[in-house]
Amino acid sequence: MWHYFFKRIAGSIPTLFIIITIAFFMIRLAPGGPFDSERPIPAEIAANLDRVYHLNDPLPVQYGHYLLNVLKGDFGPSFKYQDYSVTELIQQGFPVSLQLGVLAIVLSLLIGMILGGLAALKQNSFIDHLVMTLAMTGIAIPNFVIAPILALIFGVLLGWLPAGGWGSWQHMILPIIALSLPQVATVARMTRASLIETLHTPYLRTARSKGLPMRHLLFRHALKPTLLPILSWLGPATAAIITGSVVVEQIFGLPGIGRYFVNGALNRDYTLVMGVIIFYGVLIIVMNLVVDLLYAYFDPRIRYDE
Repeated sequence: MWHYFFKRIAGSIPTLFIIITIAFFMIRLAPGGPFDSERPIPAEIAANLDRVYHLNDPLPVQYGHYLLNVLKGDFGPSFKYQDYSVTELIQQGFPVSLQLGVLAIVLSLLIGMILGGLAALKQNSFIDHLVMTLAMTGIAIPNFVIAPILALIFGVLLGWLPAGGWGSWQHMILPIIALSLPQVATVARMTRASLIETLHTPYLRTARSKGLPMRHLLFRHALKPTLLPILSWLGPATAAIITGSVVVEQIFGLPGIGRYFVNGALNRDYTLVMGVIIFYGVLIIVMNLVVDLLYAYFDPRIRYDE
């Protein structure tokens, strides 16, 4: 197990290096710069700023400077948020994004597995068709469409919940729902398909024929095999919720990493955008590794030490 763990960590280093390289040159190709504004600044001040931040150096030289700083754990200062480093901005925004992401994943798993299990147990019935119809609808509608609709209905028209901002637990409800609805639909579809396949395996059919109660059959024998596809989903789902939170946080005005990323991209804040991309990349790599390790626990046929 430890050999596999360190092998995966070593294999993720080239992936992270490729992500940093592509992101660095792509953001430099965008028109404009971090100190461009509607009000022009004197040429002497612009030249001094470019010299201080090495923006007047050739791109390969800038890339080398940035890569050395990243290896030291320094993402540099933010160009637009004065007196703040990128690390400090990430530390401020990550707790908000973490709360939204974790609660959205938990809600997706809880509701999705219940709906999917109900559809599998009532296969080809009205409940099954209703759940799958709702699931297809949830998959087809992206969260950047769901979020403004939720804010308009429950925040503006009905006034039941805050339409934006951050403070109490009530401010979290609409963003979490907007993030989790597409994932609920995906979990419901996977749970239904996996549970139907598991219930038709020979050993479970034999257990049912011997009179084993359905409750024991589901929770003692069918639960772990049913969870295997959902575990595989957790890695990409983390990426989907993280990237989805970029838009959702901007719509609801939340002080999370996603909002910093959008503002940094609009303002050409190179260091802030790069820091958030690297942070997201490391988080997704870690989540995929955790999912692979959990796979060995739920499926005894998998042995990473062999």
